[in-house]
Amino acid sequence: MPSPILIRKATAADCPRMMELVRELALYERAPEAVTVSAEHFLESGFGPNPVWWAFVAEEGGVIQGFALYYIRYSTWKGQRMYLEDILVTETARGRGIGALLMNALIAEARERKFSGITWQVLNWNEPALNFYRKFNTRFDDEWVNGILEM
Repeated sequence: MPSPILIRKATAADCPRMMELVRELALYERAPEAVTVSAEHFLESGFGPNPVWWAFVAEEGGVIQGFALYYIRYSTWKGQRMYLEDILVTETARGRGIGALLMNALIAEARERKFSGITWQVLNWNEPALNFYRKFNTRFDDEWVNGILEM
């Protein structure tokens, strides 16, 4: 029988495992070379003196099986919104409701912090992710185009 899933706020000690999962996600999304952030920068960005991201982790038997990382985005029309950068569950733990537990933690956090909503991006070919988000009555926007300026 599997251990119960514990959803909790991420700590600095979770960063190495979170980075492993980031690399797993990049492989799944067919872009492993796109992960260029260093472990030090990742840690500093979440747990340094001026954090820019926050996260929840899903832990089972002392092992992190997934996480959801977000930051605050500001809309001049809507105010503060949660931007979900990544939500992922390791491949071997999928299908057990861990993603839904993480998403529900994000929704509760957004409500508690009085954000005006949650936004994110999903690849148009990622049917499992699209189907997951549909369970939360997500409205997908086909009007806006992503703009990216690399530095």
